[in-house]
Formats: sequence, structure tokens, C-alpha cells
Amino acid sequence: MAVGQQVPVHPRANFFGAGPYPARRAAIAVAAVVAGFVLTAIWSAPFVDSVIGDSVANGLLGHDAKATPISGVLAGTLFAFVSGLAGSFTACNIAAFGAVAPLVGEQANAKRSALKPLGWIAAGMLTVSVVYGVIVALVGTRMPQFDTAKTIGLSPRSIQSMIAFGVVGLVFLLMGLIALGIFRNPFASFTRRHPAAPLVLMGALIGGFLIGRPYPLFRIMFRDAAEQHNVLYGAAAFALQSLGNIVVMAVLFLTLTYATGGRVQRWLAAKPARIATVTGAALLVGGTFTLLYWDVRVLGRLGYIWFPMINW
Repeated sequence: MAVGQQVPVHPRANFFGAGPYPARRAAIAVAAVVAGFVLTAIWSAPFVDSVIGDSVANGLLGHDAKATPISGVLAGTLFAFVSGLAGSFTACNIAAFGAVAPLVGEQANAKRSALKPLGWIAAGMLTVSVVYGVIVALVGTRMPQFDTAKTIGLSPRSIQSMIAFGVVGLVFLLMGLIALGIFRNPFASFTRRHPAAPLVLMGALIGGFLIGRPYPLFRIMFRDAAEQHNVLYGAAAFALQSLGNIVVMAVLFLTLTYATGGRVQRWLAAKPARIATVTGAALLVGGTFTLLYWDVRVLGRLGYIWFPMINW
């Protein structure tokens, strides 16, 4: 093949795994699930939430984010974006990085602006976060996430988190299995007609993180929006929180797309089954971690079951 000649890409390769698939798809799926389990067991919430998250928020805001009250709508919108950015690496947002591999895979299939797939993800994400922000502004003081009472065992807030992240984790797992070709895509005809639909779904799942998010800085923003009862403020604050959540993910994707000179895309396109491999594996790791951390590990932390955890 001549230098500079474009590597042919299998016409059916796409986000939702329409092929070609890797030969050892079952082994890849098992390895990805094990990796998600190991990540769950070694995850340190105090380190990520406090050492990383609080330090980033305090540095960007110029004051103690937890100790300083939000003074007005403008301060609240700034706090929303900064707290979203600070929470990029928290357990309630880590699955967002599972979108990087599908995005890079999409770029290997189509020569188009990298901003377009990011736009589709943002569309799905903002739809969910804006609607939820409006709901919080209207009825938030009566929602489980507003409650700060300490309880023994599962609190209503914990149950809401378990349901929200459990659903997100299961959908990630299903998408990963479909991407690897282990499960058949039940919406194959729809995604062929609307190829952006999986990206919109991915964005909606990222927006859905806010529905169960227990991150302390998020709860400060949640309570402020609920007490204001201003639907425009609620919508804007939750939208900015979500946008802050994906800044690092978007920068990583754009770096892999442009800063590498297209080497990542050429490597994927050389053997199109690699697209299914990296997409499926990333989604399975993110889905396994989300489901285990927010449902199984929570039950282990409360003493209902045994779950291995390394405290550090």
C-alpha cells in the first residue's frame, strides 16, 4: 500500500458493533469485567473526592468550596461547572471515560470533524441534565438527594443512587456485549437509519449520573438549586455540571484524534475488529465498575454482604 493511502475500513463497523468482531470476544469480555471488578475493589473514594476533587475545586474557585456558601445565581452557575470539572475522576463519573474508545472508533470509520460526535453526546447529556435540573428546581426539596440526615443502613438517597447507577451500569454492559458481538443488537435497523443514536444514548447515560450522584460538591449545588425554585437556574446549573463532567474526557478524545497525527485511527482502521475490541472492552469496564461500585460495594460497605475492598 502506498504511503499516505487510506486504509480501507469495513463498511459495517460502527459504535454498536455491527462487525467485524474479534475472534476471542468471550475472553475479551471476561478480561474487561475482571478489570472493572479490580478497579472497584481498589478504588479510594476519600482520595479521589477529597485529595483530587476538592483540591481542584478550591484552586479554581479561590476558596474552600465546601465551607463557602453559594452567593447568588452567577456564583452558583460557576460553582456548577467547577464542581463538575472537579468531579471528573470521581466514582460517579468515571464511566464517562468509557465513551473515549467509542468516539475514537467512530473517527476511524469516518473522516469528519471530531466535534460532531462530541456534539451528539452533548445533545443526549444536556437533554437529561436540563430536564432533571428543572425537576430539582420544582420539587427538589422533597427528593431523596436533598436529604442530609444520617441513617443506619440504606437511606432513601442511597437507594436512589443504587437505582440510577445500577440502570446506567447495566446499559453500559449491554452496549459492551453488543459492541463485541456477543449479544445481537435489537435496534440494528434503527441505528443503521440513525447512526448517531448510540452517541446520543451515551450522552444521556452521562447526564443520568446526576440523578444518583452523591458527590459532596454536587449535593451543595443540588440543594442550592432546589432551594432557589428557579427553573432557569436549575436547568443552567445542571447543564454546566454535566459539561464540566466531560471536559477532561473531551480533551482526551481530541488529543487522541489530533495530537497523535491520526496514528490511533490508522491503527484501528488497519484491522477493523480492533474497533469492536476497544469499544466493547471500554464499555464493559465502565459498566462493571458502575454496577459493582454503586450497588454491590455499597451493600458490602454497609455490612449486608462481603465485598473485597482495599482501604487507602
